[in-house]
Amino acid sequence: MQSNTLRDFLDKWPGKKYLGIYRFLPIFFALGAALEFSMIHWKVGSANFYSTFKKRQAENLAKKALGLE
Repeated sequence: MQSNTLRDFLDKWPGKKYLGIYRFLPIFFALGAALEFSMIHWKVGSANFYSTFKKRQAENLAKKALGLE
């Protein structure tokens, strides 16, 4: 029952004749852009994803330079 409902919904999505399965790509593009935006702009305390990533990368480079790794 639910499978038929989902199939009907997906079949009604525009662009099936010309784009086929690729007609869903804009959805995933938008979701990826929203994820990237949230990783840049949302902060927890004073840190976001990129500041945490940069800090971890700097720590790894320092460890490698000192020969601790």
